Amino acid sequence: MLTPTAKQLSEYAFFSDMSPAFIEFIAKHATEKRFGREQLLFRHGEPAATFYLILSGRVSLEIPAISGPTLVVQELGPDQVLGWSWLIAPYKWDFNARAIEDTSVLEFDGQSILTYCGENHEFGYQVLKRFSGLMSERLDAARTRMMEEWNPPGFA
Repeated sequence: MLTPTAKQLSEYAFFSDMSPAFIEFIAKHATEKRFGREQLLFRHGEPAATFYLILSGRVSLEIPAISGPTLVVQELGPDQVLGWSWLIAPYKWDFNARAIEDTSVLEFDGQSILTYCGENHEFGYQVLKRFSGLMSERLDAARTRMMEEWNPPGFA
Protein backbone atom coordinates (compact mmCIF):
# COMPACT_ATOMS: atom_id res chain seq x y z
CA MET A 1 0.00 0.00 0.00
CA LEU A 2 1.47 3.32 -1.12
CA THR A 3 1.51 6.40 1.08
CA PRO A 4 -0.71 9.26 -0.18
CA THR A 5 2.24 11.17 -1.70
CA ALA A 6 3.58 8.03 -3.41
CA LYS A 7 0.11 7.25 -4.77
CA GLN A 8 -0.09 10.81 -6.10
CA LEU A 9 3.33 10.46 -7.78
CA SER A 10 2.44 7.13 -9.36
CA GLU A 11 -0.34 8.89 -11.28
CA TYR A 12 2.11 11.16 -13.13
CA ALA A 13 3.59 9.84 -16.38
CA PHE A 14 7.13 10.73 -15.31
CA PHE A 15 6.97 8.29 -12.37
CA SER A 16 4.16 5.93 -13.40
CA ASP A 17 6.18 2.89 -14.47
CA MET A 18 8.69 3.02 -11.59
CA SER A 19 8.53 0.30 -9.00
CA PRO A 20 6.36 1.14 -5.96
CA ALA A 21 9.43 0.97 -3.69
CA PHE A 22 11.25 3.57 -5.80
CA ILE A 23 8.19 5.83 -5.92
CA GLU A 24 7.85 5.50 -2.16
CA PHE A 25 11.49 6.52 -1.70
CA ILE A 26 11.07 9.58 -3.92
CA ALA A 27 7.84 10.52 -2.13
CA LYS A 28 9.65 10.55 1.23
CA HIS A 29 11.85 13.33 -0.14
CA ALA A 30 9.03 15.55 -1.42
CA THR A 31 7.71 18.74 0.14
CA GLU A 32 4.83 20.81 -1.17
CA LYS A 33 5.75 24.44 -1.85
CA ARG A 34 4.01 27.46 -3.29
CA PHE A 35 5.46 30.26 -5.38
CA GLY A 36 3.76 33.57 -6.04
CA ARG A 37 3.52 35.21 -9.44
CA GLU A 38 6.97 36.34 -10.69
CA GLN A 39 8.78 34.52 -7.87
CA LEU A 40 11.94 32.65 -8.90
CA LEU A 41 12.10 28.93 -8.19
CA PHE A 42 15.78 28.95 -9.08
CA ARG A 43 18.40 31.17 -10.74
CA HIS A 44 20.98 30.33 -13.39
CA GLY A 45 24.40 29.60 -11.91
CA GLU A 46 23.24 29.09 -8.33
CA PRO A 47 23.69 25.72 -6.58
CA ALA A 48 21.12 23.11 -7.63
CA ALA A 49 19.96 20.52 -5.11
CA THR A 50 16.26 20.05 -5.92
CA PHE A 51 13.79 19.31 -8.67
CA TYR A 52 10.07 19.99 -8.96
CA LEU A 53 6.81 18.49 -10.10
CA ILE A 54 4.36 21.24 -11.01
CA LEU A 55 0.97 20.55 -9.41
CA SER A 56 -0.78 23.76 -10.49
CA GLY A 57 0.17 27.04 -12.09
CA ARG A 58 2.74 27.82 -14.76
CA VAL A 59 6.51 28.27 -14.76
CA SER A 60 8.72 29.83 -17.43
CA LEU A 61 12.21 28.54 -18.12
CA GLU A 62 14.47 31.42 -19.03
CA ILE A 63 18.00 32.03 -20.25
CA PRO A 64 19.45 35.22 -18.77
CA ALA A 65 20.90 37.61 -21.35
CA ILE A 66 24.17 39.48 -20.97
CA SER A 67 22.16 42.65 -21.53
CA GLY A 68 18.46 43.12 -21.97
CA PRO A 69 15.58 40.86 -21.00
CA THR A 70 15.83 37.16 -20.37
CA LEU A 71 14.80 34.80 -23.14
CA VAL A 72 11.81 32.60 -22.28
CA VAL A 73 12.70 29.13 -23.56
CA GLN A 74 9.66 27.16 -22.50
CA GLU A 75 6.54 27.45 -20.38
CA LEU A 76 5.66 24.47 -18.20
CA GLY A 77 2.43 23.60 -16.45
CA PRO A 78 0.78 20.99 -14.28
CA ASP A 79 2.13 17.44 -14.40
CA GLN A 80 5.53 18.53 -15.74
CA VAL A 81 8.86 17.94 -14.03
CA LEU A 82 11.27 20.84 -13.75
CA GLY A 83 14.98 20.83 -12.95
CA TRP A 84 17.77 18.41 -13.75
CA SER A 85 20.90 20.34 -12.71
CA TRP A 86 20.94 18.60 -9.29
CA LEU A 87 21.85 15.37 -11.11
CA ILE A 88 25.03 16.39 -12.95
CA ALA A 89 28.18 18.16 -11.72
CA PRO A 90 28.84 21.01 -11.19
CA TYR A 91 25.27 20.98 -9.71
CA LYS A 92 24.39 24.53 -10.78
CA TRP A 93 21.19 25.65 -12.44
CA ASP A 94 21.39 26.01 -16.23
CA PHE A 95 18.27 28.21 -16.50
CA ASN A 96 16.14 30.54 -14.45
CA ALA A 97 12.68 29.27 -13.49
CA ARG A 98 10.00 31.84 -12.71
CA ALA A 99 6.38 31.36 -11.66
CA ILE A 100 4.17 33.00 -14.29
CA GLU A 101 1.20 32.75 -11.94
CA ASP A 102 0.66 31.41 -8.44
CA THR A 103 2.15 27.94 -8.62
CA SER A 104 2.11 24.88 -6.40
CA VAL A 105 4.85 22.25 -6.71
CA LEU A 106 6.29 19.22 -5.05
CA GLU A 107 9.95 20.00 -4.35
CA PHE A 108 12.25 16.98 -4.16
CA ASP A 109 15.50 16.71 -2.22
CA GLY A 110 17.83 15.94 -5.10
CA GLN A 111 20.85 15.39 -2.88
CA SER A 112 19.19 12.52 -1.02
CA ILE A 113 17.90 11.03 -4.25
CA LEU A 114 21.33 11.35 -5.90
CA THR A 115 22.96 9.58 -2.94
CA TYR A 116 20.49 6.71 -3.28
CA CYS A 117 21.19 6.56 -7.04
CA GLY A 118 24.78 5.65 -6.14
CA GLU A 119 23.69 3.04 -3.62
CA ASN A 120 21.00 1.37 -5.74
CA HIS A 121 22.06 1.15 -9.37
CA GLU A 122 18.64 0.05 -10.65
CA PHE A 123 17.10 3.10 -9.01
CA GLY A 124 19.89 5.28 -10.42
CA TYR A 125 19.30 3.91 -13.90
CA GLN A 126 15.56 4.59 -13.66
CA VAL A 127 16.18 8.16 -12.50
CA LEU A 128 18.86 8.85 -15.12
CA LYS A 129 16.70 7.39 -17.90
CA ARG A 130 13.85 9.76 -17.04
CA PHE A 131 15.98 12.83 -16.51
CA SER A 132 18.11 12.33 -19.62
CA GLY A 133 14.92 12.52 -21.68
CA LEU A 134 13.95 15.66 -19.79
CA MET A 135 17.41 17.19 -20.42
CA SER A 136 17.19 16.45 -24.12
CA GLU A 137 13.73 18.02 -24.35
CA ARG A 138 14.78 21.19 -22.48
CA LEU A 139 18.04 21.68 -24.36
CA ASP A 140 16.26 21.19 -27.69
CA ALA A 141 13.63 23.75 -26.67
CA ALA A 142 16.40 26.20 -25.69
CA ARG A 143 18.23 25.73 -28.99
CA THR A 144 15.04 26.15 -31.03
CA ARG A 145 13.98 29.23 -29.11
CA MET A 146 17.42 30.86 -29.40
CA MET A 147 17.40 30.24 -33.16
CA GLU A 148 13.94 31.78 -33.47
CA GLU A 149 14.83 34.82 -31.41
CA TRP A 150 18.39 35.58 -32.43
CA ASN A 151 18.48 33.96 -35.90
CA PRO A 152 22.27 34.07 -36.32
CA PRO A 153 23.37 33.62 -39.96
CA GLY A 154 24.72 30.15 -40.73
CA PHE A 155 23.54 28.63 -37.43
CA ALA A 156 21.51 25.48 -37.82
